[in-house]
Amino acid sequence: MTPEDFQDLLAHLRQHRAESPRIEVKLAQGGLPKRLWETLSAFSNTSGGGVLILGLDEDRGFAPAESLDVGKLQADLASLCGQMVPPLRLLIETFQVEGRSVLVAEVPELSNDQKPCYYAGSGLAGGAFLRVGDGDRRLTPYEIQSLLESRGQPRHDLDPLAGTTIADLSAELLDRFLKRVRRRSEARFRSWSDERILQAFHVVAPQEGGDLAVTVAGWLCFAEYPQERFPNLCVTFLRFPTSTAGEPGPGGERFLDNVRLEGPVPDLVVGALGVVKRHMKRRGIVHGLYREDLWEYPEEVFREAIVNALGHRDLSPAARGAQVQVLMFPDRLEVVSPGGLFGPVSLDELGTVGVQSSRNQALMRLLEDLEPEGLPGTLCENRGTGLSSMLESLRRAGMSPPEFDVSLTRFRLALPNHTMFDQETLTWLEQVAQDRPLHERQRQALAWLRHGKELSNAIYCRLTGADSRVATRELTELVEMSVLQREGTRRWATYSLTLEPVPEEQATETRPVQKRSLERGQEILALLEREGPLSTVEIGEWLRLSRSAVGIWLRRLEASQEVEPTERSRRAPNLRYRRRHQG
Repeated sequence: MTPEDFQDLLAHLRQHRAESPRIEVKLAQGGLPKRLWETLSAFSNTSGGGVLILGLDEDRGFAPAESLDVGKLQADLASLCGQMVPPLRLLIETFQVEGRSVLVAEVPELSNDQKPCYYAGSGLAGGAFLRVGDGDRRLTPYEIQSLLESRGQPRHDLDPLAGTTIADLSAELLDRFLKRVRRRSEARFRSWSDERILQAFHVVAPQEGGDLAVTVAGWLCFAEYPQERFPNLCVTFLRFPTSTAGEPGPGGERFLDNVRLEGPVPDLVVGALGVVKRHMKRRGIVHGLYREDLWEYPEEVFREAIVNALGHRDLSPAARGAQVQVLMFPDRLEVVSPGGLFGPVSLDELGTVGVQSSRNQALMRLLEDLEPEGLPGTLCENRGTGLSSMLESLRRAGMSPPEFDVSLTRFRLALPNHTMFDQETLTWLEQVAQDRPLHERQRQALAWLRHGKELSNAIYCRLTGADSRVATRELTELVEMSVLQREGTRRWATYSLTLEPVPEEQATETRPVQKRSLERGQEILALLEREGPLSTVEIGEWLRLSRSAVGIWLRRLEASQEVEPTERSRRAPNLRYRRRHQG
């Protein structure tokens, strides 16, 4: 972490007057805080890790501690890291705040094969934590089990079901599957017996004693009524009257529809598509002289979402009591699946072509060759392109990308049903672009923010299809144009609008509504004239700008010889900028 990065974090803390999910602040004036291992465990088990800052007083606006034994703190922290399982290696640095030392430790997220991290003194059950909001929460037994399973390849879909045989499966479904397999170009399958194919595809597997039994994957795909053995391995559909689950509608109703869908996986997909389409509306999009009527949610998008939920759900015994849920609200459609992300896939990588990891390898392999009645093609390709195709379909429809809410035990995908480019947003974008060369991807990001959404580099990639390097460059351009302001640095960076929406009555004015953003340079000059030399952090606090935005304007003003630094070194702790008067 550079001094500039730390100053950005400090400015963020003071601006928001609170910690964040990625930042934990302790005063530590009397030594290393008790139970600090909870935060170390939580950060190392949570996506992205976090930053621990020792020596700031949150109650005094994050002012530095009056006395801090940095050397002892650093030694005690290193000792505590050695008591974690596995031992943690932190990047520990010291920075100056108002002439006093502050200790900063970056806690990296551990790889999946090392989680969960826990404090040896409390054991795995009591010493493993997770970061939730700006606090730490002890992992539940199911969450610990999920992390331990992520160290290898789960095999719950391969479990043979005692007392079952091939005769318990639907002959019609098996026949359709076997015919498709034998139509493949691979000649080997044409000469294989039915039993050998079913063993090779893990529909059946040997059990103790050597007899073949149906696997969990085979049962879910080919049993006429899988819920006879697994009642809750089904899909439930709920339509709510309001945007908040549990909030009654005008007539006191809790649900507008409540449907339980049962049967093998192909039937669940067809049934879920049918019930959602029954409740969907159509909306019109005008292309030149033509009008196109589209479903409220593109069919291929929901189909991909429900197949992923069924194919990647957690099939461990502890999760077999949980259903896949489809929840329809007036403003969105949600698909909720038991089990979080598995394997090397991170939340930021969702939607990247080719990035995939199958929790249930045998089940997903079967879905490649299952052809549901009434739907074209097989259920899935299983090539890591499904989510990227979903995002592209939503972009073509001018809709917002899905929002993801992922924990260790649940994966929720929410599809907003609104278009990002309504007339008000288009009018606003026209005003913003009057004197700014905006790329189409940047327009998408601005529309996204105008609808009240959060924006980061990863979300920009998902929203626009750009790779991370392009996203960084284009977001930086928007910051330099004073359209966006950046908070945080590197992987913690988020972006927000610096421009206000265009009032409808001003939409036709010739004077740009965003004139304030074009006058930042003059505001900085006036501030330096009035207050004297100021640091970039102080300028940012006065004008409510991010440190990076202030830096961009100062470089411009320095190039035009309107301001000058007070120190030669840009890293000098007392660096300020002052107004430069000509002549």
